Amino acid sequence: MFVAIMLTLVTVGSILFHFFSPWWWTEVASNWGNIDDTIILTFWVTGSVFVAICLFSAYCVWKFRYQKNRRADYEPENPKLEWWLTILTALGVAALLAPGLVVWNQYVTVPKDAYEIEVMAQQWYFSYRLPGEDNKLGTSDIMNITDDNPFGINPNDPNGQDDVLIDGDDIHLLIDRPTKVLLRSIDVLHNFYVPQFRAKMDMVPGSVTYYWFTPTRTGYFEILCAEYCGTGHYAMRGWVSVDEQEDYQAWLQEQETFEEMMARNNDNKEIEIVAK
Repeated sequence: MFVAIMLTLVTVGSILFHFFSPWWWTEVASNWGNIDDTIILTFWVTGSVFVAICLFSAYCVWKFRYQKNRRADYEPENPKLEWWLTILTALGVAALLAPGLVVWNQYVTVPKDAYEIEVMAQQWYFSYRLPGEDNKLGTSDIMNITDDNPFGINPNDPNGQDDVLIDGDDIHLLIDRPTKVLLRSIDVLHNFYVPQFRAKMDMVPGSVTYYWFTPTRTGYFEILCAEYCGTGHYAMRGWVSVDEQEDYQAWLQEQETFEEMMARNNDNKEIEIVAK
């Protein structure tokens, strides 16, 4: 009886902790309320199963407790029970997967007017590339990566000359603008994760992954690498600032373009040659 009561109390306590827990997710900072709805649905489905199993276990502990004159029955099969378990399990899995597929489709179906940015990961920091005045990102290739061209931008592509480069610094985004994030890695597997955006995706060497979101409120949000990438993984962090138009433009004007970076590198080389 004591064990049955303890199981019941654990079940009730878990339910109360869930509803009154202070460790709930932060306020949504992007348009992905659908992901939160999917998580809540998962809580309801798995929580119902958890409660049912715990209460059933408590009932069995009490109902079939030891009694001196009782003998156990041997029943190796129960077709009716097996059918019920199969049907309920299938319904539970369908309830978990179907909404997730819908949300995933929305997650990777990018609006035509989305603003493209690129995030490049390497051990152990993020770098960013934004389109310039032409609103187009230039092509890039890992074979082009050098100390003078850390993003591997094709120097012969005119669309890349005005690309804005942010090397290992914070990134700023404009509020209420749909943004497509192109993700790539130049060494090992990384993951670009902004918890308040409900957005994360693996960054796979040799390929470009992506997702999109719309920042819905201003603020300063932490970026994390959510995939173990080596000894410095714990320190691979950054910040994204969502700004109003005026603040965003002021920040953007301070950044260096690819053309300006290449000119600066050439000037530095000429100075070194003269010095020698």
